[in-house]
Amino acid sequence: MAPSLNQDFVKVVIPKTDMQAERIKISIANNFLFRNLDEEQYMDVVNAMTEKYVERDVTVIEQGGVGDYFYVVESGTLDCFISKNGEDRVKVTSYEAGGSFGELALMYNAPRAATIITTSDCVLWALDRITFRTILMENTSRKRRMYESFLSEVVLLKSLESYEQHKIADALESVYFEEGQEVVKQGDVGDQFYIIESGEAIVLKSENGVVQQVNRLGRGSYFGELALLNDSPRAATVVASGRLKCATLGKKAFTRLLGPVLDILKRNSENYYAVISQQP
Repeated sequence: MAPSLNQDFVKVVIPKTDMQAERIKISIANNFLFRNLDEEQYMDVVNAMTEKYVERDVTVIEQGGVGDYFYVVESGTLDCFISKNGEDRVKVTSYEAGGSFGELALMYNAPRAATIITTSDCVLWALDRITFRTILMENTSRKRRMYESFLSEVVLLKSLESYEQHKIADALESVYFEEGQEVVKQGDVGDQFYIIESGEAIVLKSENGVVQQVNRLGRGSYFGELALLNDSPRAATVVASGRLKCATLGKKAFTRLLGPVLDILKRNSENYYAVISQQP
C-alpha cells in the first residue's frame, strides 16, 4: 500500500471523551502491535477507532472467517472459543472492559483463530486494517518529507545525495524531553545529532562559572551535528523549554548507513572548510 501523494491527508477523528480515549490507550499500551508507534501515530490510532454497539449473544468474530477489525472493549463481556480438528468449540478466555482482541487482522488477511461471542450488551471500539496501515504509511511519508527538508539545511550534510537523504530520514528516531530537561550538556562527549520537530529549546553556555543563555532554538533547528564528525566535548548545554520533540541519529548509525562523515564532507570543499573552521 503506497502512501498518499496528498500532503493534506485528512486524519480520521471519531469523537471520544477524555476518559474513553484514556481507556483505549491503557488497553493497547502493552499490545505488541502498538508498542513501537510514536506518540502521533498512537493518538491517530486512538482517534480513528469507531464505536460499535453489539447486543448479547452476537458473534463478533467467527473462527476461520476473514476479518479486518481489531476491537477494544469499552463495556460489556465476551467469551472466546476455539475449535480444534472439527471438535466442539471450547471456551478459552473471556473479555471485559479494557480487553482487546483481533489485532492480527491489522497485519494480514488471515482466517480468524477463534470465535468471540458477546455474553452481554457491549460497546466496542473498532479499528480496521486499511485505516491502521494508512496511519502508519501517511505518518512515515510525512515524516520523511519533513526530515529531508530539515536535513537539507544542515551544513554538515549538504553534500548528501538525494538517496542518502532518504536513508538518513528513515533512520531518524523521535525522542521527547520535558520542560527543563537537558538534551545535551556542555563538556560531555556525545554521539547524537538532533533536529527539533516541535517545541523549543534554549542554549546555555558556561564561561568562568557564569551560565548565560546564548540562543533559542525552534522547529527545524539542529544541534549536536559535530558529534557525527568527532568526539569533541559538547560546546554548550541545550535544555527543553516546554515539551520538546526531536529527531535524532547517532554517529554509529550514520557511519553504518553512509560511512564516515568526513568522507562526505570532502565531496564539497566549501562545506568542508565551513565545518572544519568551526572545530575547537
